[in-house]
Amino acid sequence: MEQKMDVSGFKGSSAEMEMNYNRKEELKAFDDSKAGVKGLIDAGAAKVPKIFIRPPDELAEEFDSYKANVQVPVIDLSSIGGSDGREKVANEVRIASKEWGFFQVVNHGIPLNVLEEMIHGVRMFHEQDPEVKKSWYTRDPTKRVRYGSNLDLYASKSANWRDNLNISMLVSDKLDPDEIPIACRYVVHEARFIVVADILSKPLSIYYVKLVRDVIASFISISDGRVWTEWFKAATIKYMKYVTDLGTTLFELLSEALGLKHDHLNTLECGKGRTLVCNYYPACPEPELTLGISKHSDPVFLTVLLQDQLGGLQVMFNNQWVNVQPISGGLVVNIGDLLQIISNDKFKSVAHRVLANLVGPRISVACFFNGVVVPPKLYGPIKELISKESPPIFKDFVVSDYREKFFSKAFDNSGPYNFKL
Repeated sequence: MEQKMDVSGFKGSSAEMEMNYNRKEELKAFDDSKAGVKGLIDAGAAKVPKIFIRPPDELAEEFDSYKANVQVPVIDLSSIGGSDGREKVANEVRIASKEWGFFQVVNHGIPLNVLEEMIHGVRMFHEQDPEVKKSWYTRDPTKRVRYGSNLDLYASKSANWRDNLNISMLVSDKLDPDEIPIACRYVVHEARFIVVADILSKPLSIYYVKLVRDVIASFISISDGRVWTEWFKAATIKYMKYVTDLGTTLFELLSEALGLKHDHLNTLECGKGRTLVCNYYPACPEPELTLGISKHSDPVFLTVLLQDQLGGLQVMFNNQWVNVQPISGGLVVNIGDLLQIISNDKFKSVAHRVLANLVGPRISVACFFNGVVVPPKLYGPIKELISKESPPIFKDFVVSDYREKFFSKAFDNSGPYNFKL
């Protein structure tokens, strides 16, 4: 029988919560449950626990920090095969990377069904039997595959309303299917009925995924068994292949946007050391009090984000938050701290965050391009971008040192300026 998380401590009055509140104990209880934020919702939490509530000064800033009438640039990659079209796209990438640090791409070459399969697979993982999911819960950063909630749980001012599955390829670029959690063939017994759902025997199609989910749901609750089936392994590996190829193309365009040879950033191996983070944001009963992800910048060279259609991602532009409106089939691209450093401040890594929402879950998949982590490789401002008029702004670094500093503190203290000369 599924064990329910004890949320009795979260249901009292504000005064009672204030008197009985011990943040350290609450954080540990949440962590030890291994159930994540979804476990709170499944257990019936009707209010946001105090460990998730943002400080009063942050909440007060929200009243005048939103800008509605601007949009993150959208760049169509369909014309990059021709010289004129490619030059135009590279210029659009240059402007977006310099002024926004964010842009969306369409006609990027990844089929829509591959994107949809990835989103549905992430949802299946997070909504499977909690006891199966808990077996992957860990805070050990050396684990290549780990499920968890709030990497900065014990360092942040307030926890975030998000769970995630992290698949790391920092040391090896090869993703072995056997390293992805095994969710075996789904066999359902209900009275005299036996339903066998073996996804591998069918084509990878969203229609079939939805059909199987509907059949399973008609017999039992989705929380009663393993539903992250073998096809998700194939979907993940297929998506990683496509997004890796897209990363190569984007680094070419970014190189050209900097006035460098098209292969410059790929020669520096900026696209190595990938990490796939599969985010799940449950519906939140009091979204105005917390965040899906706190304000931060990414400690990587580049991020490619797949998101569903719920929205919630915001980027800081001219000191105001701007919504990144989801585009069907589109992907969000943002410059990371490390690319800002090696571009010598020509490209910007900007703060972004995700709002909590009454409606959910919101699902997204971030592919982070970290660069070479092992063996240590020294990166720094690109010499072709350095001159007497444009001296180096940042120190040289190795990726592992930068990551260690980033993950040793709360995410909202992130940014490349700690590495300024």
